[in-house]
Amino acid sequence: MNLLRNVFALIGILAVLGGGLLYNQYKPMISVLSDWDLEGMMALGKDLDPKAIEVYRALVDQLIITKNPAEATVWKYPVEEGLSVGDVEISLRNIANEHNIKAVGELPLSEQVKLMTGEEQRFLKIYMFCNPLTAMKMVEYNDAFSAYLPCRISLIEDKQGKLWLYALNMDMMVWGGETLPDYLLEEAIKVRFIMMDIMERAAEGDF
Repeated sequence: MNLLRNVFALIGILAVLGGGLLYNQYKPMISVLSDWDLEGMMALGKDLDPKAIEVYRALVDQLIITKNPAEATVWKYPVEEGLSVGDVEISLRNIANEHNIKAVGELPLSEQVKLMTGEEQRFLKIYMFCNPLTAMKMVEYNDAFSAYLPCRISLIEDKQGKLWLYALNMDMMVWGGETLPDYLLEEAIKVRFIMMDIMERAAEGDF
């Protein structure tokens, strides 16, 4: 509930700043903010990046559709039919190398659970990537960015047997708060592009 309350609070801030732009669409949600300090919300909102309205509107749109905060805050790509786990893994590694981003670890969750329980599991594996220089720049700016490191992509077989790629939506990190310094904004946008490129092309089997 705290996560949802925080999201709704941000929508309230942005609605005030947008001259009612979001108010009508999200009026039921904004009503929960009646006990918040209006001046405080406006003061905070003035410091947000100009793209924050767009970012949080998209987030809440997804929250309304999915009713799930995890679903609302991720990117996901369906893997092309006929591609195997091995095909996708090769693509992930090759495209990461192409972008000079290091593969720093893998977590074969479904295999580990199978070993622990003796029961077959639908496939789930997490792949971790990192550019150490960019990572340290982000942490130098704010220690909290360490929680986003390393960048992770999960490959999962859904309950119908279809493969999907998932990753954290990085838009909030890039544009969701105060505008990042130019040097860091450039780096963050670059990492965002790389992660999306890896996912899009791996889902299509681009080696």
